Amino acid sequence: MAAIDWIILVGTLIFIVGYGVWRTKGSKNVTDYVLGGHDAKWWTIGLSVMATQASAITFLSTPGQAFHDGMGFVQFYFGLPLAMIIICLVFVPIYHRLNVYTAYEFLENRFDLKTRTLAALLFLIQRGLAAGITIFAPSIILSAVLGWDLRTLNILIGILVIIYTVSGGTRAVSVTHKQQMFIIMTGMFIAFFFILGYLPEDITFSKALKIAGASDKLNILDFSVNTTSRYTFWSGITGGLFLALAYFGTDQSQVQRYLSGKTVRESQLGLIFNGLLKIPMQFFILLVGVMVFIFFQFNHSPLNFNPAATSAIMESSYSEDYKILEEEHLVLESEKRMAQNKFSGALDLKEYDAIEDAKQHIVSINNKDKENRKAAQALISMADDSVETNDKDYVFIHFILNFLPKGLIGLLLAVILSAAMSSTASELNALGTVTSLDLYKRNKKGEFTQAHYVKASKLFTLMWGAIAIAIACVANLFDNLIQLVNIIGSIFYGNVLGIFLIAFFLKFIKGNAVFVAALITQCIVIIGWSYDWMSYLWLNAFGCCLIIVLATILEGFDRLLKNPPIEA
Repeated sequence: MAAIDWIILVGTLIFIVGYGVWRTKGSKNVTDYVLGGHDAKWWTIGLSVMATQASAITFLSTPGQAFHDGMGFVQFYFGLPLAMIIICLVFVPIYHRLNVYTAYEFLENRFDLKTRTLAALLFLIQRGLAAGITIFAPSIILSAVLGWDLRTLNILIGILVIIYTVSGGTRAVSVTHKQQMFIIMTGMFIAFFFILGYLPEDITFSKALKIAGASDKLNILDFSVNTTSRYTFWSGITGGLFLALAYFGTDQSQVQRYLSGKTVRESQLGLIFNGLLKIPMQFFILLVGVMVFIFFQFNHSPLNFNPAATSAIMESSYSEDYKILEEEHLVLESEKRMAQNKFSGALDLKEYDAIEDAKQHIVSINNKDKENRKAAQALISMADDSVETNDKDYVFIHFILNFLPKGLIGLLLAVILSAAMSSTASELNALGTVTSLDLYKRNKKGEFTQAHYVKASKLFTLMWGAIAIAIACVANLFDNLIQLVNIIGSIFYGNVLGIFLIAFFLKFIKGNAVFVAALITQCIVIIGWSYDWMSYLWLNAFGCCLIIVLATILEGFDRLLKNPPIEA
């Protein structure tokens, strides 16, 4: 990194932290600190909702996902617009009418204290883990690529977020989200246009898309009915719908964003804004990954993008075997360039038979390349099974550091760290709020001032910040970081969503039946996930439906025991 990169990176981070503290100092009551004074406009809510979901994982993993597997991941978000409509019509009016500070406060009004506490604890478990991962994700990748100390990065990111989140609460999170989203999207658009500029002169954007299509990277829709397949149209429109309903409707890190709205209408418009822009944004980020793939069809790429993995294998007894695979990789790259040029020439001449032959040749070479990369991963695992062989999360950062000009590197690293901070800030803000209001305040005897609970919220936010940093420091990289966050959510979200749907629509079911059904459902979902019964996306719908069925049965049994039928 050049001096200009450091100046841009450090300057951006200092600006975000300083601006957040300056704009939001002096919250004197719980409404100001937890709900930002109830005066947020719809565009602030919409951007804050988007920034909460768009963590650093989104901008590191998603392009790598597209590089390896194409655009199919966008199907994951197909259920989101419908979820936004349902939340706007059902959840938002109820939350605003009851004037609640947290989503779980509503559950006590509807059921009882133990159900509220259980839902709050489930949220704290899954969101606490996720907060650690959102810090860990950029840290481990920047550490591996730049050689920075991993633990120092975890602590640095965590402290930066803690400073303004503890200081200003929800308002600090919301106002910084606007700046962070501007930085993030500016950086991604600049990177996209630089990638296009780096392609060979005769490869236009239209031709690049045709090359991507020939390489099976533009297969967006998969209508197959397969519950073990992670990304299909049906899993996105059903499992994705349930996940979005649970995340945006019951997860306090998102609920707190739109509870800060000045009116119901402002909150609803903010969510609709998110629903309209989320899929195009994810589509664009995936498209960036596809363009990185096209770029590496004409330029050299490493056999494995994770530098730590390459270092481990080259220092092992398997280094000679790996060098053989690297030589094969170079041969395949040469064949790729010739095949792509042949395909491009056939497109120019509109020779359809030649186009089809070239396409088949491209598919054949790509299949050989995949096999070669898998063989490399197997060797790396044999050399050191503690090193991450799946390099999806390293693809985009490798391109940034090796091919973008000075200055832009600093901007893109600022994008990654800003995204990490935006998502983590929302999570810590919500974790502190739930701990303070759903657990501490609700179970503490005696009357205390507003200032006392503001101080308690700040202390609990600080505590969760320290816990998130600790989780980040002991975490291990999973298959793909963006999938890991969604898997954690899917294990818990369906159950919690079911509790809320029962509360909204099944008035005859009482607290005891829901509480017991929730405990049973959570155990079954965890067992089902551990034995890989179905794709994690289906766990949301499964958990939601299961608790509704169990609670209905348990309520029926309870009523039968209390009012047994009279014998004739």
